[in-house]
Amino acid sequence: RSTLLRSFLTPVGRRLFPLIAQVELQGVENLPVEGAVILACNHMTNFDVLPIQLSLPRPIFFMGKAELFQNPILDFGFRQFGAFPVYRGQQDEWAMHHARLVLEQGQVLGMFPEGRRSREKGLSPAKTGTARLAIGARRPILPGALVGTRQMLKHFPRRTDVSLKFGELIWPEPNETALSLTDRLMFAISELLPPELHGAYSIHPAGL
Repeated sequence: RSTLLRSFLTPVGRRLFPLIAQVELQGVENLPVEGAVILACNHMTNFDVLPIQLSLPRPIFFMGKAELFQNPILDFGFRQFGAFPVYRGQQDEWAMHHARLVLEQGQVLGMFPEGRRSREKGLSPAKTGTARLAIGARRPILPGALVGTRQMLKHFPRRTDVSLKFGELIWPEPNETALSLTDRLMFAISELLPPELHGAYSIHPAGL
């Protein structure tokens, strides 16, 4: 359910955010109107969540690094907005279980497959957690590409140009491995990004 804080601040944020950034949005029609889906996007900065959540009509429950939840005030705020922590570099069974619950409830699960910020240096090799969740839940992944958030607030009050694109849904194929699905997802994300940000996924294998 939407918390009172989220119900109040989300409309306010959607009115105020255009003062900070101008978002060019493409492919939003690929987001299902209802039903469970994993939204997987490249990761530039800690600001990435804002243009994604404030530009889309559905609430997104983001998995975020545990370090962001160490401050009690931020911890309260993030959880009120549906975010939940994951300890990177280890198999966090609680986080994976909570992610599965989000999908079981027919919600949008937000994940950054790279597991860390690229800081506009190009895509990093992705973890397989996103693919494993999609295979286990038999739900699609919506690939997204975000550009421009690294410049947000650096030239305020001038607005930052942000690009947010979404590709077509990616469904797990029968008997597909998590590694194969991860590759398909990341190359789909790279195709939505400018060439200089393709990083580890700059060479697209034939037939993939």
